[in-house]
Amino acid sequence: MRSLKKTVFLDRDGTLIIDKVYLNDPNQIEYLPGVFDALRLLRDHGYQFIVVTNQSGIARRLVEMENLDETHRRMQAEFARHGVDLSRFYYAPYSVESNHYIRKPNPGMLLRGALDHSVDLKKSWMVGDRWSDVEAGQKAGCRTVFLSGVEAPQGEADIITASLLDAAQLMIASN
Repeated sequence: MRSLKKTVFLDRDGTLIIDKVYLNDPNQIEYLPGVFDALRLLRDHGYQFIVVTNQSGIARRLVEMENLDETHRRMQAEFARHGVDLSRFYYAPYSVESNHYIRKPNPGMLLRGALDHSVDLKKSWMVGDRWSDVEAGQKAGCRTVFLSGVEAPQGEADIITASLLDAAQLMIASN
């Protein structure tokens, strides 16, 4: 039996990269300040990383699949260049109106990632800048981080802070 791993599930837009609202051009990827340092710190404390992202731009035909795949390939390469392995990208290509089980706030992407990557959900975190990220993490049984700034908190999260680097330090301190 494989041992279960502690994992940080990360939203993409507004958490790792600047939210361009329907990013369709991989050349427009811009990383948020401190993201590489934050993930290296968490890596050094034994976490693996899985990105879980709603991508309604696919359903709306504002984002092309090949561009989404290329964006994720480039992000994976850039994080690797900074010493961080992003284990996998999961995305929900469904419309905002959809209640599909993998679209956040539903926990489907996290649960799928947990099965695919031997994740111990109780020792894992969901980090995002939307309240739907927090809800998905809670429904999956993870601890949660809400990165404030875009939306106001709509309930309780384990950590509420403005930056991923601050979040990483608080996550480590809470263990």
